[in-house]
Amino acid sequence: MAGERIVIDPITRIEGHLRIELETDGGRIGNAWACATQFRGIERVLQGRDPRDAWAFAQRICGVCTGVHAIASIRAVEDAIKCKIPPCAELIRSLVSGMATLQDHVMHFYHLHALDWVDVMSALKADPAATSRLAASLSPWPNNSATWYREVQKRVADSAGGGLGIFAGGYWGHPAYRLPPEANLMALAHYLEALSWQREIIRLHTILAGKNPHPNYLVGGMACSINLDNQIAINRVRLDEMAGMIDQARRFVQEVYYPDVLAIASFYPEYAAIGASSTTLLATGESAYSCPGAPAGGAVPAGLIMDGDYRTAHPFDARKVAEFISSAWYSQPEGDRQGLHPWQGRTEPNYTGPKPPFKELSDQPKYTWCKAPRYEGRAVQVGPNARILLALAQGHAETAQLAREGLAKLNAGVEAMNSTLGRTYCRALESVLLARRMDQWFAQLNERIRSGDIATFNPELWEPSSWPRQAQGVGFMEAARGTLSHWVEIENGRVSRYQAVVPSTWNSSGRDPGGQMGPFEQALAGGGTHPLSDPKRPIEVLRTIHSFDPCESCAVHLLVPGGGGVEVKVQ
Repeated sequence: MAGERIVIDPITRIEGHLRIELETDGGRIGNAWACATQFRGIERVLQGRDPRDAWAFAQRICGVCTGVHAIASIRAVEDAIKCKIPPCAELIRSLVSGMATLQDHVMHFYHLHALDWVDVMSALKADPAATSRLAASLSPWPNNSATWYREVQKRVADSAGGGLGIFAGGYWGHPAYRLPPEANLMALAHYLEALSWQREIIRLHTILAGKNPHPNYLVGGMACSINLDNQIAINRVRLDEMAGMIDQARRFVQEVYYPDVLAIASFYPEYAAIGASSTTLLATGESAYSCPGAPAGGAVPAGLIMDGDYRTAHPFDARKVAEFISSAWYSQPEGDRQGLHPWQGRTEPNYTGPKPPFKELSDQPKYTWCKAPRYEGRAVQVGPNARILLALAQGHAETAQLAREGLAKLNAGVEAMNSTLGRTYCRALESVLLARRMDQWFAQLNERIRSGDIATFNPELWEPSSWPRQAQGVGFMEAARGTLSHWVEIENGRVSRYQAVVPSTWNSSGRDPGGQMGPFEQALAGGGTHPLSDPKRPIEVLRTIHSFDPCESCAVHLLVPGGGGVEVKVQ
């Protein structure tokens, strides 16, 4: 029986426009709809363009997931024209993608997600000396003095004339907050430190790829040169600078981010059983992995966890992916119930929803701009938890050791990784693993440079005259938020069809023709047990949606379609 109807629009502290509509009864969520309310159509913009330029346009799909769409696009074109890139270019791409992912994960936790668990007003009541002792008991991080924590309290209290500035408008004092004041202050201090940290470590992009955001790439390699005797190339000074950035990134992840997640999670153990989503999860490799064509090999080979069997890895077949539009505002000659493989897919907008301002979208069959990708008919969850679960099922020793230690501290089993808390924990866990991989990739790059291998570009297939008249390709990328794929068809040297299946397409998809919910919807309403104690301050919903990292940083506020706060409508 339907209870209260609740609309949360927009979901904030994410990238893009997301609206959640809910039915609740007795403090529990009974039904949910994830509504993406912005159409962009970058795929249509790419039609008819030079494939060598596609990455620069595709990269503008998102300014937060910077670089990953460029990599997937480049990989797709290289797959189509069968271009192999030099080993140094592979390593440089891995370093650029790896650092972007580390920055992304840390910023997501502290600047987008942590305030779902950390009460800023409570932090102002903490004892700085006690906070210092708490921090020292968790980590050897040097910036743990009482003087520093006292300074943080003053900075926040004085922010914007006492109105708390960027922290204004939060749900401070909500009974769902559990941390003691000292833990809140410690996390708040690390929030501020992470702002400076991310600015420093991402300078690696300027050395290897020219700039950030939207670093530069090149079909056939990378648009940078290596020459230890040239001031404007990648030289010894630049390599030393990058070594410092990689060390700085690893230390913060290991000594601040990972311990903070474990400490905060220990106060919210029930969230290891809240927010469980699709029991089929997909990853095409480890974090920051990318490849042209069908993903194979690597430290964590591509695969799926299927139907809740978290101990068995199944092989991935890209031919089994199909996108449906039964709940999305698109049209296709095959009809709304027919799923299409990305190489056959179209992006033909056909808005049939109500004219804004509107009260509801979920009272109609079509309610979102997001297509519904499915694998063999299954709704699929992607992201760090998919990568970690796949690595565990494949027996990846380093992942298993770290996961065992972390889950023991949380008193949770492997199935808890498919939960609100599990997604948050897996993001921190894979950051530790990725930081270690950065050391390995950088060492390999240095070794090649010492041996005289400095090529970063393969020019053999640069000219379109060397390509076949017709070609198609796919590029895969394990982006921060999950499995990303770009699919391209080329005719006579121009893009004739282009489709991108991005992590948020998988995770925020709507219903398919069989009525199967997408992962966001399942996480909120799949079991009928997700709590919502105060519809006017729906912090529990934000915790679960943010655990997927749908990525935009802005102040927390909730609006009805016409403005003015949260709408609670009884039906």
